[in-house]
Amino acid sequence: MNIVVMGGAGFIGTNLAIRLVENAADKITVIDEKESFFLHYPKDTLSKIKIRELAFNEETNFDECVIDQDIVYHLISTNNPTTSNKSIGKDLTDNLLITIHLLEACVKMHIKKVIFISSGGTVYGKEVTCPISEFSKNQPINTYGIQKLTIEKLLYLYQHVYGLKYSIIRLSNPYGPFQRPNGQLGVVTTFIYNALHNKKIYVYGDGTVIRDYIYISDVIDAILNIMEGDTEYRIYNVGSGKGIHLNKIIDIINTELGMSTEVEYLGGRDVDVPVNYLDISRYEREFGKLEKTPLILGMKKTMNFLERTTRGWS
Repeated sequence: MNIVVMGGAGFIGTNLAIRLVENAADKITVIDEKESFFLHYPKDTLSKIKIRELAFNEETNFDECVIDQDIVYHLISTNNPTTSNKSIGKDLTDNLLITIHLLEACVKMHIKKVIFISSGGTVYGKEVTCPISEFSKNQPINTYGIQKLTIEKLLYLYQHVYGLKYSIIRLSNPYGPFQRPNGQLGVVTTFIYNALHNKKIYVYGDGTVIRDYIYISDVIDAILNIMEGDTEYRIYNVGSGKGIHLNKIIDIINTELGMSTEVEYLGGRDVDVPVNYLDISRYEREFGKLEKTPLILGMKKTMNFLERTTRGWS
């Protein structure tokens, strides 16, 4: 198959590309705004993929991006949960217009299937009972969740009108190798990195916010299973199915990873829901056990990766 990964230089895109090239019969194209964004890729992966440098805006020719492709992974987002609500109109306009242009191209070029990475952490909002099932009410409290949910609805529309096949992964909080520890996402990776480099850990709120953390290799397993699957469902929650509060993550770093941390607690943020963890029973009924890497083991693997590869990051 010919497979294109839109937003391929990011954390999920990198790990996905590394796994996709294991099948020598597939031809993999990864696309992002600058070719320099791919410098962190392993050399053996770079030798097996095609890189395309492309800005994601209204001027993008998505026909050229997806021509002769079979599968499209849509990982593009111009914002994230922590920066949501600062520019509501721009956030929604940018991301929704880009996706509409992409879906139009997918229909025109006869793409077999689109895989969209949505957000299990933001599309549901806070008026839900955990663990959160795919049937739960959707009341996002930030623009990131609204844009993800709207793209889900657009996919349904394009399937209804044009027959475009798709699958949606409502992902919890992934962590692990190739996640930037100095970015705005990924508290597990960031906390471990800061502890390794004797930097202070900043926590918004009192540390009792509960989230669902899953190691990236388990995420990629799930994405590929869903892509290859032929089931009645188009939407799957992907996470560990367990809720862990931030203070527990800090405790694991201190006790299990053998590091000491300096923590500063800041004011809470209105973009954060207090509790969020997912019901993953739909996925596990179809594909088997989802979380194969326990949290402590995953955090140790993340620490080992960070020790080997990111000493120059600041």
